[in-house]
Amino acid sequence: MAISAKLKAGDSFPTIEATLLDGNKVRLGQPQGEATWQAVFVYRGKHCPLCTAYLNELEGYRQAFSDAGVDILAVSGDAKEQLEVHLENLNISFPIAYGLTESQMKSLGLYISLPRSEQETDHNFSEPGLFVVNEHGNLHVVDISNNPFVRPELGALSRGLVWIRNPDNNYPIRGTLDY
Repeated sequence: MAISAKLKAGDSFPTIEATLLDGNKVRLGQPQGEATWQAVFVYRGKHCPLCTAYLNELEGYRQAFSDAGVDILAVSGDAKEQLEVHLENLNISFPIAYGLTESQMKSLGLYISLPRSEQETDHNFSEPGLFVVNEHGNLHVVDISNNPFVRPELGALSRGLVWIRNPDNNYPIRGTLDY
């Protein structure tokens, strides 16, 4: 049985870069602009209609995340050409990156799947994952799935991040107790 290392809440987020369509590298977990936190949404790739729908839905919550001081970045293991084709079905304004390697997927503790056929995609791909990285570079919220049907509900997530980020709530990183 293979053992997969999963990131734990409170861990330092690993240094991982992917590429934006303009060719610039982006570091996952490093917020842009005014935000001090970043939500990294790892999606399966252009072959997944559920990912397309989720990313388009996420666009509707972009302002709620921004109001909470949380930047959004989406990334997959797709190639540049696959992302270019995928953008025809996406209506998003947040950054989206490509080129996440299988090694990087493993360092994030993501579940990795084989394509069912060449028509699906031409590479192994990660299943969905969400990593919310705080201003200290630590993993504050983590959600990984082994299939495309289980993902955080975006309204609850955005409201929860507002609550977590409110200093009056003094809400710590949860799930840090080791067994």
